[in-house]
Amino acid sequence: MKLISWNVNGLRACVQKGFMDFFREIDADIFCIQESKLQEGQIELELDGYRQYWNYAEKKGYSGTAVFTKAEPLSAAYGIGIEEHDHEGRVITLEYPNFYLVTVYTPNSQDGLARLDYRMRWEDDFLSYLKTLERKKPVIFCGDLNVAHQEIDLKNPKTNRKNAGFTDEERAKFTQLTENGFIDTYRFFYPDVEGVYSWWSYRFKAREKNAGWRIDYFCASQSLKDRLQGAKIHTEVMGSDHCPVELTVDL
Repeated sequence: MKLISWNVNGLRACVQKGFMDFFREIDADIFCIQESKLQEGQIELELDGYRQYWNYAEKKGYSGTAVFTKAEPLSAAYGIGIEEHDHEGRVITLEYPNFYLVTVYTPNSQDGLARLDYRMRWEDDFLSYLKTLERKKPVIFCGDLNVAHQEIDLKNPKTNRKNAGFTDEERAKFTQLTENGFIDTYRFFYPDVEGVYSWWSYRFKAREKNAGWRIDYFCASQSLKDRLQGAKIHTEVMGSDHCPVELTVDL
């Protein structure tokens, strides 16, 4: 099974920059997007053979997630069931016979770490949500987690140490995910690979210089370890300030 996750940074804009070409070419079984930045009725996607699931932010032009899947899930859920967190369209959960698929757009801690305290609450509640799902069946979750876990995961770790996405607090929360049995699938296959990123600032010709961050992930329950088949980061794909990430898994 081939799974794709992509922060499209505005789906309507991304569609103008080749989204459908990549979508058709990659032919994923499940295709997740984050930061759709639209409301219901603002886009019509003709995705033959796929069912579409959308979670919109209440605030217009902000956040939002979607999942396009070939196989009909047993159920679909939106948000994590906590009022504080469920207004921004950040989470979709699809239940399949032998696993849960969760796509997530983790809140950014923002300039000056204005939202770091909220982010810490989110992290604890999201982990608790994942562990509740996992009591029933294995979980695969993916999306823009807005954190580079280790120094190997961004070009300039020293100068970014206290910036949103690379604070000690955010990195510790990702470590907590791994300590709770979730595998960072890209690092599972490529523990030492450097210089492969999934996001680049639009400023300072960052993508041209490959001054990027790896902040988009597929993570999987430990019980799926022997079923993981491969992981990719599609750095060649343009259309957003992020690129798509991929997981292949025997499900």
